[in-house]
Amino acid sequence: MIDIMQIADHADMIINGYAFTREDENIKVLNLNNPIKSAFMNQEGKVLETSMDDIEIDIVKDYLENNREFMED
Repeated sequence: MIDIMQIADHADMIINGYAFTREDENIKVLNLNNPIKSAFMNQEGKVLETSMDDIEIDIVKDYLENNREFMED
C-alpha cells in the first residue's frame, strides 16, 4: 500500500494535491487525492509513462512549467 504521507514528505514540490518528486533526471508526479493516478516525466515535461487522462496530464504539465524554479537545486 502506498504511504501518502511519506511521499508527500519527500516530495520536492506539492501543488493542488499533486506531489512532484525528482528521480535522477526525471520527475514523478502523484495525485495525492487519487494515488492510482501518476505520471513519470523527463525534465522537459515529456510524459514517459502515466495512468492519468489527457486533461490531468495537461494540468500537471502546466503546474510543472509554471513552477519549475521550485524543482531546481
